[in-house]
Order: sequence, then structure tokens, then C-alpha cells
Amino acid sequence: MTLEAETKSRIDTYHVLVVDDQPDVREALRLLLKGAGYSIQTAESPNDALAATAYADFDLIIVDMNYTWDTTSGQEGLQLLDRLRAQRRDLPVIAMTGWSTIELAVEAMHHGACDFIPKPWDNRHFLEVVRKHLLAEPQERRPLDAELAIARKVQRKLLPQPHFSAYGLECECASLPAGEISGDLYDFFSIDSGRMAFVLGDVCGKGIGAALLVANLQATIRSHQDLARSPSKLMDRVNSLFFQSTRPEHFATLFFGVYEADTRTIRYVNCGHPAPVLLRSDGEPEFLDSTATVLGAFHERFFEEQTISLAPGDRVVLFSDGFSEARLNDGVDNWALETIRTLGSHRTNGLAGALASAAASAGEQADDITVMDIRVL
Repeated sequence: MTLEAETKSRIDTYHVLVVDDQPDVREALRLLLKGAGYSIQTAESPNDALAATAYADFDLIIVDMNYTWDTTSGQEGLQLLDRLRAQRRDLPVIAMTGWSTIELAVEAMHHGACDFIPKPWDNRHFLEVVRKHLLAEPQERRPLDAELAIARKVQRKLLPQPHFSAYGLECECASLPAGEISGDLYDFFSIDSGRMAFVLGDVCGKGIGAALLVANLQATIRSHQDLARSPSKLMDRVNSLFFQSTRPEHFATLFFGVYEADTRTIRYVNCGHPAPVLLRSDGEPEFLDSTATVLGAFHERFFEEQTISLAPGDRVVLFSDGFSEARLNDGVDNWALETIRTLGSHRTNGLAGALASAAASAGEQADDITVMDIRVL
């Protein structure tokens, strides 16, 4: 293969994310980069970009520096650069802005940008910059960085797609890791004709260790889903196996529910997880409190099962503590409930993503944020 052919082959495999709040800019860059042979995805806000990077691996990201806060300071762009760097330290990110200053360019570099392109841009120069950073050989990774990259890819393959619909029930999930890999678990699967299971959990710890515990817990649940018709029996079995396979200080909070289409009921066990919120279409929100202790802390525990009846339009919102505690440092105790109440009353679709974005925007993200929206059609 010639050098030119090899270079073209490499370009054809590159996946680029363009983040800009202006539709005409996104479309212009999409056409320019697609014409150069790249695979392109676009996002219109920092939160959309973080959601995209949670579910796909990109080889390069192009980031506008200004969004809704103002048009000149670049503070939203700098914050996004920090978040992207926390997710992947080796990912090249190019910053762009129509209000170019040397000071902003230098600051963007300090926050992790590999280059800076002013608007309006010259197409030839733009493509040269993109090509340079994509084709550049990456710096030698530390062993931990390589392990994190592998763990991230494996974790994404294990988690289901963020949307699932069956038996008159629609599930949507949004997950924003605080770092390169997540310690949160979400899953949903069919049990039989007319029954669907859903789970959201959070294991203690961070990094590769937490990711391994997530994979262990998910595999244990999936391999014993023949018991899922009885959430209490399944959780009893999962707890026993999780306890045997982990150290005493390792545990997980978890909510497991089973929806039955014939009766429009959910039978659930809440193992020390933040209480989900039941949003009735015609009433006030209700909490679904814990029915059992955390998983893995004790060998034998009793897992009490509860049942709720639903009607069309009702929804259950599950979340990890990264969402529920997003504003605790600000002294706002009921932020999660009020945010769910407000956004839930105005949205039919996209509630999980909107809630996760609201939590991520509340301040510096210190924990993984995962939200699941279960809605009766």
C-alpha cells in the first residue's frame, strides 16, 4: 500500500465530533469534513457533547468556545474542555471562536485544547489543522491510560442502547461519567412476553476497580434473569454471589423493577439506592423508598418487594446519587425533586437527557450522573 493510500484509509476511519450552537456553522463544518472523508457527528451544546462522548469514541473534537452564557468570554468552552479532558486525557480537541484573542487561545491550550482556529475559517487551513492532529502519532501512554481506554471501550459495549420500548413502556437513559469510565450501572431487558426488567445501580469506588464491579454486577443479574419474575428472589441470589466475589468494603446500591404489561404494575426492590420519583400524570410526585440494604455488604439479607400500579402517562424517574446530590454543596436539599417535577411536566420525550444535563450544569461534576425515565404509553 502506498503512503497516500494508507493515509486515506486512516482518514476514512476517523470519527470527529463538531460542537457549536449555530446550525449554519455545524452544517458547514459537517459538509467540509464529510467531503474530506471523515465520519462526522454534531452537537449543539456542551451537555449534548458530553452525552455524545459518553456513548461513542471520537478521534477528535472541534469545540466552539461560546454558547448561552455570553458571546465573548469563552467560559463555557473552557469548562467543556475541562470536562472532556477528565473523560479522555489523550483526545485531541480543537477550539474555535468568532471572538479570537491571544489570551483566550492561550487559556484554551491550558485547559487541554491542542489547537485554536478563529472564525471565519479558511477551509484549506482548517483541514490541514484537523489532518495534522489526527495523523500525529499519539504520545506514549502510561500503562494506566491504556488500561482506562480498554476499560472504557469494554464498558460501552456491555451497556445497552439508551432507548428501549416494549409492552407499552418506553425507557430512556442518559449517563454522564465524571471521568473516563463510570461506576454507574443501567440495564433493561425483556423477561418474557409482557414483562420487562429495568435496573439502575451505583457501585462504590471509582476508576477501573468500579468498572469491573459494574461488569460483575451486570453479568450476575443477566445470568440469573430466569429469577427476574420475582425481584426479591433475584436480588437475594445476586447479593449472595456479589458478596462472595467481592471484598467486604465493596458494595452497590441498586434499584431493580419488573413491569407487567397486563396489569400495568411495577414490582420492585430498592437496595439502598436513592429513592426514584413516581410522577403521576394527574398528581404530586411520590418517592419509592428503599426496601432493603445495599448489595454485597452482608451474605444473607431479606429483600422486601413492593408493587405500584401505573396508568398511561405515568412515569418513574430513577437516578444515581450523582444526580440527587448535584446541588447539596449549595445547600439545596430538594433540588432533585423540584427539577424532576418542573422538567417532567413539560417534556414527553428526552426527560432523562434533560435531567442529566441539568445536574451536570449545576456545578463541578464530582460523581457519575445517570438518569433513567420509565414512561407508560
